[in-house]
Amino acid sequence: MKKHMRKHAGKCWVCGYECNQSCNLKKHMRIHTGEKPYKCEVCGFECNQGGSLKSHMRIHTGEKPYKCEVCGYAFKGSNALKSHLERHIRIHTGEREYKCGVCGYVYNHSSALKRHMRIHTGETEYKCELCGYACNRSYTLKTHMRTHTGEKPYKCEVCGFTFKQSCHMKTHMKTHAEERLYKCEVCGYTCKLSGNLKTHMMIHAEERLYKCGVCGYECNLSSHMKTHMRIHTGEKPYKCEVCGNTFNQSGHLKGHMRIHTGEGLSNCVVCGKAFTHSSHLKRHMRIHTEERKFKCDVCGFACNGSNNLKTHMRIHTGERLYKCEVCGYAFNHKRSLKRHMRIHADNRQ
Repeated sequence: MKKHMRKHAGKCWVCGYECNQSCNLKKHMRIHTGEKPYKCEVCGFECNQGGSLKSHMRIHTGEKPYKCEVCGYAFKGSNALKSHLERHIRIHTGEREYKCGVCGYVYNHSSALKRHMRIHTGETEYKCELCGYACNRSYTLKTHMRTHTGEKPYKCEVCGFTFKQSCHMKTHMKTHAEERLYKCEVCGYTCKLSGNLKTHMMIHAEERLYKCGVCGYECNLSSHMKTHMRIHTGEKPYKCEVCGNTFNQSGHLKGHMRIHTGEGLSNCVVCGKAFTHSSHLKRHMRIHTEERKFKCDVCGFACNGSNNLKTHMRIHTGERLYKCEVCGYAFNHKRSLKRHMRIHADNRQ
């Protein structure tokens, strides 16, 4: 009788849920009140149960206390291990009882078949209330919501960079590895990520997919073309928060910031001038050594930089990249256009 009476010890007045301990009822009521007393000190994640916070913390610690005795695979949660073990039983018995009536695909779990059926029905169970994005899995929606909240629970312990998804951090961690696993068979370029090598290989492709309608510049990457077009539009979306200087590439802003932080600067041993990139210092040193590595095949003009030679060649080709939008006059130097624009500015005054 005493045991039976515990069933009536607590009842939720909202949904009728019953439990035999007041503490369980208190936990349950948080579903209705929205109270979340447990907060993660790392990323600010909040939840309504201590056990949920404990499970969440494993995202940051990487702890996987639930281990499969069959194959040794480890999990962060007991439910994940339970589902995994059910699969093992079916794998060893050969049982695959859940079959799709549309395409005949078979599964060893009813939930997997249910999820699969949404491919045929077009049903999307989970929907974002902010932008309408729809998906078939709760964790996919949870990951998507981070685009709105800005939450980045995965943090690199080497550089502090944070990520929305664990797979992104896993890829990022390869950048800290000393070993360069991927090598270009054409020029010997090495990198740490397969995606970087794939991008690099486009440099060697004969066919150029993108062509600039202004100057004819060709490239194989849309991102390179987008960056190139800023030469003509003058767009500089990257701004220094310290001095207000603007740049057309994020890498240029990153290099510029070293001027303010003093980090990684390369100094000339002759005149003491500081540079944000070692390649800039190398080019600068040619001033002191009088080395003129780049020579014009037409007139014999020599200079110490490839860009200088490229600019010089416009004298012979007649190419004029920089056009005045007021009068249509074109120039082969950006500084010449800038100087020319003062004429129009003076006329307006």
